[in-house]
Amino acid sequence: MVVTRDDGRRRPETSPPRETTHPHRSTGGYARPTTDQQRMAGLLSAVLSLSRELELPVVLRRIVTTAMDLVDARYGALGVLDDEASGLEEFIPLGLSDQEYRDLAGSEFPHGRGLLGHLIHHPEPLRVRDLTRHPDSIGFPEGHPPMRTLLGVAISVRGRIYGNLYLCDRRDGEPFDEEDEAVVTALAGAAGIAIENARLFEQTRASAEQFQRLLLPRLPDLAPFEAAAVYRPATAPGHHLGGDWYDALLLPDDSCAVIIGDVIGHDLKAAAAMAQIRNMLRALLYDHRTPPSLILHRLDHTLHAITEAPVTTASLARVEADGDGWHLHWSTAGHLPPLVVTADGRTRYLHADPGLPLGVDEAVPRPDHTHPLRAGDTVLLFTDGLVEHPHRPLDACMDELAALAAQHIDKDLDALCRTLADRHPSDGHDDLAALALRLPAPGARRST
Repeated sequence: MVVTRDDGRRRPETSPPRETTHPHRSTGGYARPTTDQQRMAGLLSAVLSLSRELELPVVLRRIVTTAMDLVDARYGALGVLDDEASGLEEFIPLGLSDQEYRDLAGSEFPHGRGLLGHLIHHPEPLRVRDLTRHPDSIGFPEGHPPMRTLLGVAISVRGRIYGNLYLCDRRDGEPFDEEDEAVVTALAGAAGIAIENARLFEQTRASAEQFQRLLLPRLPDLAPFEAAAVYRPATAPGHHLGGDWYDALLLPDDSCAVIIGDVIGHDLKAAAAMAQIRNMLRALLYDHRTPPSLILHRLDHTLHAITEAPVTTASLARVEADGDGWHLHWSTAGHLPPLVVTADGRTRYLHADPGLPLGVDEAVPRPDHTHPLRAGDTVLLFTDGLVEHPHRPLDACMDELAALAAQHIDKDLDALCRTLADRHPSDGHDDLAALALRLPAPGARRST
């Protein structure tokens, strides 16, 4: 068995994966169960552990480490078959020390020949007492650690062989026995279900993300203003749908309206409510030139009257001409304050009365605020997914975001938004959205 590090490609890396480079080193190894009851308890615990995982890369590595624990193997690997089931597309080895990884740095990615190929073409459980004497063995590459015994078991998904689980060298020095084969075979059955669940989760998440992006608008031509926006789904399992949204449009009086919002929840209901609220708000913006606070009030009243939308935070701002300059006229519904970044990189959060979120109490008055702006200023609206971290103060994360925006303010707005989304100070467990608007020179008007 050639053990090289899998990096998703066909060339090995020179450094080991951080999660389980040598999973048994600190504990001195796993104590083998002494009774059938103990081994069954260990197997059930392992199956439950696998069933909790939904991320496919995590599931695959968890299968290997779990199998190693169940039979107290020093080395383990999972080979994922290619589409033709004729060779290996991916190889995930665990158990090697740092030095063993370095020794294998120049080794070729294992393609599934020798004993690996034997299991691919003959997917019955295989136990080998001496790897060097097996007729299908082709030996190890230079730098490979010595390995003597092997237990190989196929993993199938929906009746098709997905890959093979390879275990080498029990820590007690004994060859793998029938009990080892039985428990790993049972684990392989559960592993197939876990892999299928993870694959279905990936497909569902991809479809949900596509649905979410279809609900979000493509920003129209806002000339003479420049604008860009970014949306990123949450990374936490089960949070692939969210309620973050944004919008921007030119109004008949040549002012420019920008909106950011966050519907509470991470499900289809939140995504559908987001689309309803955004469309209602667009209609209200075109109604009359009324203060942002009144528009939010009318939106809140409409939501109470005709929908059961979840609680929503939002920030609505309008950039209006003001003599030789501009001013920002805004109102918020429980949302984070706008960030203004000048052309020379000075930043200021427009802290003011945030008002109540939509869906709480429509009778409470909503405040309006104004702030002068100059040509070249950039107004940034964003959701809390960009700055919330469970182990850091919100103020510290907001300061970090402001510093990041100032550092990259000379970029075009698309690049600025991507940078903020890529390097945000939050923990990434919530979806995020950001909208940036850059002001033109005084007197500029929309193109005709």
